[in-house]
Amino acid sequence: MTKSTNITGVAHQVADGDRRLRFGHDGAVIWLTGLSAAGKSALAMGLEARLLALGYACYTLDGDNIRHGLNANLGFSPGDRSENIRRVGEVAALFADAGLICITAFISPYREDRARARQAARRSSFHEIHVAADLATCEARDPKGLYRKARAGELRDFTGIDAPYEPPAAPQLILDTASESLDASLARLLDYITCNISRKASQ
Repeated sequence: MTKSTNITGVAHQVADGDRRLRFGHDGAVIWLTGLSAAGKSALAMGLEARLLALGYACYTLDGDNIRHGLNANLGFSPGDRSENIRRVGEVAALFADAGLICITAFISPYREDRARARQAARRSSFHEIHVAADLATCEARDPKGLYRKARAGELRDFTGIDAPYEPPAAPQLILDTASESLDASLARLLDYITCNISRKASQ
C-alpha cells in the first residue's frame, strides 16, 4: 500500500478542557481482553449501561459488531487479527480524544497489538483489563459453539485451540470470571473505573 505524503494535520478549535467541562470527566479507553467466552462482551455492555446511568458519556466497541462493518473485510489470519486491532485501537483513541469513555471487548490475542492500541491512545488514559477465565472454563461455556467447531477442525486459527493467546504481562485489572460471578466482576470493574477516571472539571 502506498502512503500519501500530501497530508497535513488540522488542529481542533475545541480544547481538551472544553470537552472535560462538557462531559464532566476525562476521555479514556477501557480495553477488555481475554479468550472467547470469557465474558468480555457481557462485562462491556453491562459497564456501558452502569456508567451511562451514573452520567458518564461512553460507548462500547465489540469484536463481533465491528466485524459486521468497519472490519468486515478482515479474516482471522495473524495479519488480519493485527489489522483488526490496529483499526479498533485508532477508533477507540478517537472516541477518547472526543472526551468519551470507549470500552472495547476484543480477544486481542497479541501483546504487541495491545501495546500499539495503548500507544494510539497516548493523549488519553488506556486501561488494559484482563478478563481471565481459563480455557477449560471458556470451552465448557462455549455459547456460540465455536470451541466445538474448532476441536472438530471445522474452524481454523481459533484462539486458545490452534492460535495463541498472549495474556497481559501487567494489566491494570484482572477479572477472574471463572471463579467469580459476572455481577461480582462487573462491580469490581465499575469500581475501578469510577476510582481511576477523573470527573473533576477543569477550572
